Amino acid sequence: MAKTIVVIGALDTKGPEFAFVKEAIEDRGHEAMVINTGVVGESHFEAEITAEQVAAAGGSSLEKLREKADRGDAIAVMTDGVAAIIQALFTDGRVDGVFAMGGSAGTIIGTSAMRALPVGVPKVMVSTLAAADTGPYVGTRDVVMFPSVVDVAGVNRISARIYANAVGAIIGMVETTAPEIEEKPLIAASMFGNTTILVDRCREILDGQGYEVLVFHATGTGGRTMESLIADGFFAGSLDVTTTEWADELLGGVLSAGSERLDAAAIQGIPQVVAPGCVDMANFWARDTVPAKYDGRLFYQWNPNVTLMRTTPEENAKIGRILAEKVNAASGPAAFFLPLKGVSMLDSPGKEFWWPEANRALFDAIKGNVKPGIPVIELDNNINDVAFAEAVTAKLLKFLE
Repeated sequence: MAKTIVVIGALDTKGPEFAFVKEAIEDRGHEAMVINTGVVGESHFEAEITAEQVAAAGGSSLEKLREKADRGDAIAVMTDGVAAIIQALFTDGRVDGVFAMGGSAGTIIGTSAMRALPVGVPKVMVSTLAAADTGPYVGTRDVVMFPSVVDVAGVNRISARIYANAVGAIIGMVETTAPEIEEKPLIAASMFGNTTILVDRCREILDGQGYEVLVFHATGTGGRTMESLIADGFFAGSLDVTTTEWADELLGGVLSAGSERLDAAAIQGIPQVVAPGCVDMANFWARDTVPAKYDGRLFYQWNPNVTLMRTTPEENAKIGRILAEKVNAASGPAAFFLPLKGVSMLDSPGKEFWWPEANRALFDAIKGNVKPGIPVIELDNNINDVAFAEAVTAKLLKFLE
């Protein structure tokens, strides 16, 4: 059955390239719906959705953008416009996949549209930036960044092969059917190397109760992806037992998930069980990358490229207040669990990061700021103890009844 592949690009400057792509898609028996995002000149061929329509959807007009002649403003308007249009097309069932090509501007515009779509919708971006840091363009979505190798400027013996391969990739995606698997209610769980024992045991218990646990590594990207998928409505509950990314957010570590971490479960109203897992540490790369202001602090070399810094009582008190405030916003059932013998493998009696005063500051801040009605359960365990795993999963299962 023919599929509709939305093709996004500036037809005023890159018309021949997109004509090539459109023909390649249609030669395979699929529909190419082209969205023109070009502002400067006239389109090389007629697009299904014009630049005028994109500018209008972005809150302006093509005439105003040309009069103003501000490249940054034009990109912002066309970015907003194409994202709004692609969302409307998807809602109407008219998007089976998205394809885009371009340099820096084309990549910003194309991937903004792609990030507006759910995970699972095929997305291919042919970009001059695909060999660089693609995090800002991919975000938390399944965007395939395809290196253009040469500039997206005309069709030549090299670029023709690249464009054809990229078209083959998107066609392969839209033609591939996902295998049938048993659908179970999904639980989101956050994990770090220092809480792996805990989460593995929790997952075993929840699997045995008919749930499927998706684990997100708390490395910044993992936390953002977890938040995004919770916001998209994928999960029945959240076992957020590794909230370490907040330590990085506060201290300038390299694994921050941003200030919206822990928001999605509260907004969605799904049951959530929260523990301050691994907030005893902020993460940096190799030791010589740690800011000089932290000289004299307690460090642990996790591996040659990762340096862990122990958080202080003052920092833990701030983290505790933030965690409480985030969970206070919950519109569904929520509970805190506090492991009195440490929040990570390294933070346990006799280990490198064991600091009872710092933990007490953390726990007191949580208890002192959480609103009435949200239970705070203190257990005389390390976070990785079996008893702790059994307690947090039992509470989540009770919420899910």
